[in-house]
Amino acid sequence: MAGDNNQKEKSPHPPISPLRVKHLDSQILVKQQNLSPKCFTPTSNFSLSPLPILDVAGDWISLGGVDLQINGALGLAFPDLSVGDGAKLREICRFLWQEGVDGFLPTIVTTSVDKIQQSLSVIADFLASGLGDGDCAEILGVHVEGPFLNYAKRGAHPAEYLLPLTMENVKRVLGDYADLVKVMTVAPELDETGNAIAYLKSLGITISLGHSLATAAEAQKAFLLGASMVTHAFNAMPLLHHREPGLLGAAIVHPHVYCGIIADGQHVCPTMLAILLKASNYEDGLFLVSDALSPLGLPDGIYPWDSREIEVKQGTARLADGTLSGTTLPLLAGVQNLVEWKVCDVETAIALATTSPRIAIGLSGFSVGNQANLLRWHWDEAICQLTWERFSTSR
Repeated sequence: MAGDNNQKEKSPHPPISPLRVKHLDSQILVKQQNLSPKCFTPTSNFSLSPLPILDVAGDWISLGGVDLQINGALGLAFPDLSVGDGAKLREICRFLWQEGVDGFLPTIVTTSVDKIQQSLSVIADFLASGLGDGDCAEILGVHVEGPFLNYAKRGAHPAEYLLPLTMENVKRVLGDYADLVKVMTVAPELDETGNAIAYLKSLGITISLGHSLATAAEAQKAFLLGASMVTHAFNAMPLLHHREPGLLGAAIVHPHVYCGIIADGQHVCPTMLAILLKASNYEDGLFLVSDALSPLGLPDGIYPWDSREIEVKQGTARLADGTLSGTTLPLLAGVQNLVEWKVCDVETAIALATTSPRIAIGLSGFSVGNQANLLRWHWDEAICQLTWERFSTSR
């Protein structure tokens, strides 16, 4: 671990959300911190006299959400993209914007190399077209989840498309689109030499460990080689054990590894989420994902999923054999769930969906004086409900 302590580094700043309004002498005083999990903190050295002062009556203001793992929406699965889907992609981007998401990584799960290449090509063409401009969530890159996964922990991923984790296969999967891929999920134990993980790191791709039976030692080796994320913590990996901490245990004690979590109440129970949050120093080690499938935005029912079908009930999607395959809940529903379950405070929950995912993939911070897309959050104590709305600074 390159001399790092075995404890998560604690932020020196108070637990406020990314842009929590601070009323100091009737002014909002904020200053950028370089990629701190709390991107802004109060300061008395920055004058905002030429800028308007907005009173939000004790509510929270944050950046919009960033979803690093979303498999589709409005009936379209990203692994099934084909030529001519640009208009549908724009519709999804507009829908996600309306759901409070500023940016996302379309996630391509395990399928054939040809289909992965086709999906990457369609997304690249969409980004070049400018169709995603305006009130749309921005495609920040692509998350390729597979096909380099452990067969025993493949979950809902089709076994026939799994591949050995070698440099040759990585190059086949990436093709000409390495610059487009922002995150790749791999099972590190499949890379005995470490060459494939080191190669991905050299390309600037964020390496996330998941769908894995890795031991703690195998995970630590991958972290040393440059892996810095874990895909949907607790799911598709060994349980935490007091003698065999495994992949998740190694990630929790590593100060520079972020774990994705799904807060739908089905993938991980609220009590275990609370344990993981405390062990990982909250938003300094975790971020929320939706892991939403293509029926996101559609009613419950039975829907096609690659060559199979999934049944969606109350936001949870399962295969016919009962295998949990994902959710149809939007990202910010996870924020609301964490607060309403009393797993963490409002500030932490907001940060988990807004600043933490940005930091996990190395997005730049927010500059004072620049325009931003903001959300306003309100907690109604009477009914114990957290709500949000898009917030315009022109009010």
